[in-house]
Amino acid sequence: MVKKIQVMESILEFNDARAAENRALLESHGVFAVNLMSSPGSGKTTLLERTLERLPRGRRAGVIEGDIQTARDAERIERFHVPIVQINTGSACHLDGEMIAKALAELPLDEIDLLFIENVGNLVCPAEFRVGEHHKVIILSVTEGDDKPLKYPLMFRESTALIINKLDLLPHTDFSMDAARANARQIHQELEILETSCVSGQGLDRWIEWLEGHRALAFPTA
Repeated sequence: MVKKIQVMESILEFNDARAAENRALLESHGVFAVNLMSSPGSGKTTLLERTLERLPRGRRAGVIEGDIQTARDAERIERFHVPIVQINTGSACHLDGEMIAKALAELPLDEIDLLFIENVGNLVCPAEFRVGEHHKVIILSVTEGDDKPLKYPLMFRESTALIINKLDLLPHTDFSMDAARANARQIHQELEILETSCVSGQGLDRWIEWLEGHRALAFPTA
């Protein structure tokens, strides 16, 4: 008899257990965590910069940066003087629960209200691995295809919100906002859709409201 080894299933089970520990740790410190996911070049880091600029006075943020190589994104965030940990995955195309656990050990969690986890640019693997976040947010730029939700359904199905980014470039593309919204809702009917431009500032206030509103739901007495 041939024995089947469910390797991926075992990996995900281990990861989910680690992610649950991360989530419990975050909640014990009152930290609301958002996992930012997208393909490379969607504008994740620029969106994070604009976000840190607009957070309400007194809101204490922290950042975990995930990249295969280099610390360039983390270096861009340093000017905001927030706690930040860089994770270089080497060859791995995603962050996982164990990586985040090690990063959390390096962060002053008692000094953070809102933790941004910028995942490795990839539309496949990050969706499969929970890391302890409260919400996954997928970022799709108009320089990509409006059919991305249909091509990478798990990413959109696992996310709470979709940010359609780089609206300032829309006139220079054949990206259809209506098609993108319809395709995303076909995959996830309850997906919240926000539209942003980090150049003009369009939609960024609504994004901040989304963050603050969902944090209040997670920590109503904070």
